[in-house]
Amino acid sequence: MTDSSPALEPERAAVAEACRRLGAEGLLIGTAGNVSVRVEDRVAITATGAVLAELTPDQVTVVDLDGKVVAGALRPTSELDLHLGVYRRYGTGAVVHTHAPMATALSLVLDELPCIHYQLLTLGGTVRVAPYATFGTPELAESVLAALEGRSAALMANHGAVTHATTLAKAVEHALLLEWACGVYQHAAALAKPRVLDEQQQIAVIEAAIARDYGTTHPVPPAQEGKR
Repeated sequence: MTDSSPALEPERAAVAEACRRLGAEGLLIGTAGNVSVRVEDRVAITATGAVLAELTPDQVTVVDLDGKVVAGALRPTSELDLHLGVYRRYGTGAVVHTHAPMATALSLVLDELPCIHYQLLTLGGTVRVAPYATFGTPELAESVLAALEGRSAALMANHGAVTHATTLAKAVEHALLLEWACGVYQHAAALAKPRVLDEQQQIAVIEAAIARDYGTTHPVPPAQEGKR
């Protein structure tokens, strides 16, 4: 079951910490959901049946990109093929799959979550809803992989949501952002048809973000320090 391959102990601890945070935020309920992080050709991923809000590093298993267990005593999540598929196709660094309530609710009624707020551009804009397939199946993995084309997030019809990013921290933030956006849409839709940012507005946001290095802190220029 195990060999002399790197056990990824820091990554296993990071996955456990990420699960506890997502659980505290209400995005992971009981054993539903899974989280992983990749280091070269090894993946640290949550074990099947583990209570995610209480996860410990020993409940995180290490597999290779073919799914063979190389460290850990527990079987990996039933969504292993989904995670490995994202790594193979998109070369990303971490994957988060949740059954977050707002995201799951919208997956029941939408074909896509439109770009209602400029922060959704962080995820690629409109969030597609992958057609339903039974959990843990190749059909579900392929459905989600297609929905993720050009995106960092997808909803999974009648199931939940998935996000990915270059780092585990970013993948977690993507999951939190997606859940927030789903909540905003749900609240707005209860009042009227939500307005959606058109292509020109989205392009303007991207140009402004690039020009201002949006999302990064900047020191006050020396000439302005005395004016504060």
